[in-house]
Amino acid sequence: MKILLLGKNGQVGWELQRSLGILGEVVALDFDTPGPWRADFSAPESLAPMIRAVAPDVIVNAAAHTAVDKAESEPELARLINATAPGIVAREAAARGAWLVHFSTDYVFDGSGSAPRTEDAATGPLNVYGRTKLEGEELIRASACRHLILRTSWVYAARGGNFAKTMLKLAAERDELKVIDDQFGAPTGADLLADVTAHALRQAMARPELAGLYHCVAGGETSWHGYASFVIEQARAAGQPVKVGADALRAVPTSAFPTPARRPLNSRLATGRLASAFGLQLPPWQHGVARLLAELLGR
Repeated sequence: MKILLLGKNGQVGWELQRSLGILGEVVALDFDTPGPWRADFSAPESLAPMIRAVAPDVIVNAAAHTAVDKAESEPELARLINATAPGIVAREAAARGAWLVHFSTDYVFDGSGSAPRTEDAATGPLNVYGRTKLEGEELIRASACRHLILRTSWVYAARGGNFAKTMLKLAAERDELKVIDDQFGAPTGADLLADVTAHALRQAMARPELAGLYHCVAGGETSWHGYASFVIEQARAAGQPVKVGADALRAVPTSAFPTPARRPLNSRLATGRLASAFGLQLPPWQHGVARLLAELLGR
């Protein structure tokens, strides 16, 4: 089996290179890959010839325009990368009978209320990023290709920047930190997402009726303030330099940090459909973050 991985250098794409390797030959591309083929979603006209040349049995798309605030000032580029290009990829997948795995986001919802959103809940994105990701989902479904769309949220990885690294740095430098406490979600490791992808893809290829839309996040929930508290407590317990006092991690509302793009307050996603369809138990978010911190702190 030949698997074409698009967006290999992102947090999720990097982990997918590992997890997909057990399923078959992986051809991993990005927009700057040297050689005859590249996956440049800002030039979607180049994608169809590339896919035909690679001739994959499965396409896994981890490429996206994820700079949420920047998307507000470049909506055309965000739409090209998050909607137009995935639509072309999906049509090519349909034409050759290939499977497509695509990643989407909690930002397709408006973030109201406090209940976890199911896959069938009404969408209502608040920003350009969310709207373009939702359009990408719609184009994939319209193509009628065999697909898995996995919506996720609050993704982190040891490779590259992440919230935990930022909190560790700031906690070592400052006497006080202010962190948002009215946005709720589940920090989800790119490694967990990649492993679930490989597991679900293998089962779906054997049972095509499993194709469709699923939510994939770690178990439990927290706020950004709760996330920061966990990170700093773990660092303190590990003997790392922590300047900020236990009582100096201030909880503030989203309005304290205005941004160009509005964020959903409720990013809780219900994962019952995924767990039931693929026989999975998604671990609590603390497990993955603790493992990340053990790696970052050298424990």
